[in-house]
Order: sequence, then C-alpha cells, then structure tokens
Amino acid sequence: MAADGQTVNLPNSITVARIALAPLFVYLLLISPDPNSWQHWLATFVFVFAISTDGIDGAVARRTGKVTNLGKILDPIADKALLGSALVTLSYLGEIDWWITILILAREIAVTLYRVMVVKNKVIAAAGSGKLKTVLQGIAVGAVLAPLEVWVPFWSFVEEGLMLVALASTLISGVQFFVAAIKK
Repeated sequence: MAADGQTVNLPNSITVARIALAPLFVYLLLISPDPNSWQHWLATFVFVFAISTDGIDGAVARRTGKVTNLGKILDPIADKALLGSALVTLSYLGEIDWWITILILAREIAVTLYRVMVVKNKVIAAAGSGKLKTVLQGIAVGAVLAPLEVWVPFWSFVEEGLMLVALASTLISGVQFFVAAIKK
C-alpha cells in the first residue's frame, strides 16, 4: 500500500504501460529484421517512446506526491523488461555482441534478486548511478536501433562506443549498489 493509500495512479499506470510496450517492441523488431523497414522504424519509435516514460513517471509521482512502494518496485522492473528485451533481441539479430548483453543482464538480475530478498524489510529505490546507467543504456540501445548507418557511415563506431559506455556504467553502478548494501 502506498504512503498516500493509493497504488493505482497515473505514475504507476505509466510504468505499467512501459512494461506492456516491451512485447510490442520485440514483435515489431522481429517481424522485419531489415533495418530500413517501416516495422523497424516503428520498433525504434516504440522503444524511444517507452524508455522516455521512465523519467516522466518518476517526475509525475514526485510532483504530485504519489510516490508509492509499488512504483518503486515496478519502475526498475519496467526498465529491465524493456531494456532486457531490447538487448536480447538485438543480440539475437546480431546487432549487439552477446557478451555485452550477458554482462548487463547479469548485473540487472543480481541487483533485482537482492531487492526481492530484502523487500519485506525495505524497498530500495534507484540511486543516482543506477538512474544514469538506465539513461545510458537507453541511449545506447536507441542508437543501435536507429538505422542511421545509411546516412552516417561511421555510425557503427558511435553505437559501439555508446554500448561500451553503457556497459561500464552498468558494471560500476552494480558495484556501487552492492558496496552500499553491505554497509547498511
């Protein structure tokens, strides 16, 4: 139950919508692996739209005083559903190396399992480094999705650089999370 007694509210509804958009995104990406197809462009739009709601739901919750424990739990699940499905699908399609996807998902699973284990005692909201990690992952995945190599010949180097920055921030924030958890 939320601090204000309400768990069904606009911010939580936005978060649930982000979860619901993940399968649509994957479907659109898989039905046409051609990066210049309208389905691929629509998949890119759905991803960018969905990931952009991550900041919106939190901002609305804080501004309206509707921050709930449910929202604190659902928000990282929504991020992991969307970003995880994107990483796995893009690795399956050969757009992202599997080792990058595996390292990112291993960090995400470890942090999520820890949160689930301690949820009865405390709800752990995302820290600044975790939020930055999510933003960088979203930017990197969005860059890989956008078939800009047609117009920008060196775009694959940009994609690789962004993915490595996202990976580094993911691993660093994971270490920071567990160091902070041990100290508590």
